[in-house]
Amino acid sequence: MKVTLINYTKDAESLLIFSKKTRLSMSPEGYEDIKILPKKAKEEELRYVFGTIGSSWEFVDYVFLIEGVSRAFTHQIVRHRVGVSFAQQAMRVVDVSDGFDYISTGKCKNNKVYDGTMGIIKDQYKRLVDQGVDIQDARGILPTNISTNILVKINLRALSGLLNERLCFKAQGEFQEVAREIRDEVMRIHPWAAPVLQVNCVQYGVCKFPNFKDCPLRVKGLVKDFDSKAIEKEWEKTTLEVQPKGMKNDRAN
Repeated sequence: MKVTLINYTKDAESLLIFSKKTRLSMSPEGYEDIKILPKKAKEEELRYVFGTIGSSWEFVDYVFLIEGVSRAFTHQIVRHRVGVSFAQQAMRVVDVSDGFDYISTGKCKNNKVYDGTMGIIKDQYKRLVDQGVDIQDARGILPTNISTNILVKINLRALSGLLNERLCFKAQGEFQEVAREIRDEVMRIHPWAAPVLQVNCVQYGVCKFPNFKDCPLRVKGLVKDFDSKAIEKEWEKTTLEVQPKGMKNDRAN
């Protein structure tokens, strides 16, 4: 899996501040004046921006190329629909009769039954194509965990909401890994955005999924008092793929 930030809003700090001032004043300061504000003045302005409604955040965009992920993952990320655009490989037209890569997650890693089944699918897909079956029809037997690439454009407000949910241990391990990589890419260029690039319990002091009893932070008693610093410290060092159990009454995407 690889996440690459290939484009983003330049001078995003000034644009965030300017959009906030435009909302609050009939005569907002000029954009050029904001661009030359001292660093501390910008930091103070951004604290206000991140402490109020997130409409200003929508003016900042990021474009990520996410490679080597499963279509199971992309089925999940496209459920984040507001403020997000996608472009993905189309198995309707991409011929993989020469073979394809696939993603192994959880207990499917190094599993002979899983790997053997993938081999059978590869062989049977090729047979269908060789028989003249249209690619768009043959794709029906391809696995959900076939490897794919996806291009994602997302604004800061939508990204904050995505990370609130997908940095959580309730998310499937693959999505957790992608979410951490996305966060790292943004932090590399916009470290000032850290306050809104957090798992929900750290950013807002409330659990996004109160029915998720297997959360390692909940098990350790950290969620009870919502000590955000303690939660963040524990979250940073916990990399286990924790999977929810008993999903019948606790639906997950």
